[in-house]
Amino acid sequence: MKKLILLFILIPNILFSGPMKKIGEKGEEENIDRVIKVSMFDNYYQPKQFEIKKNETIKFVVENKGQLVHEFNIASKEMHLKHQPEMQMMVEHEILLADKIDKKKMMEMSKKNPAMAHSHSNSVLLSPGESAELIWKFSNTVDIEAACNVPGHYDVGMIAKINSI
Repeated sequence: MKKLILLFILIPNILFSGPMKKIGEKGEEENIDRVIKVSMFDNYYQPKQFEIKKNETIKFVVENKGQLVHEFNIASKEMHLKHQPEMQMMVEHEILLADKIDKKKMMEMSKKNPAMAHSHSNSVLLSPGESAELIWKFSNTVDIEAACNVPGHYDVGMIAKINSI
């Protein structure tokens, strides 16, 4: 049984650590270089782009000022496209509703499928009026963006460009 539990822990870390390391890593509170406030509206971010230096650790203070559920997810375009079916599954299971997140249902589903927990260090998922913080270290200079992967939102342009300077 212990070996089986260990496999469930190691396999996701092995599979996802490579792509995640390409875009940076979870930052630490004591290493924050600056704070950026981000407002999420229906369907755009303010600001619409960010200038980031390599190895800079940013604390994003994200607030959903829209009427819909939104996500602030730091990733490459390819990673966003791979994440979108998970988000669609959350809609299909009525975890993500237009204006709220059924967190109880999310926790139940995450017991069967850990991806449903939506507890990634590069992302926050917020109902209208909610806010959260995300600390991220930009240890690489690759093409990345912040985007909302709630079905349809990426498609209409809810993307903020992250420029390495």
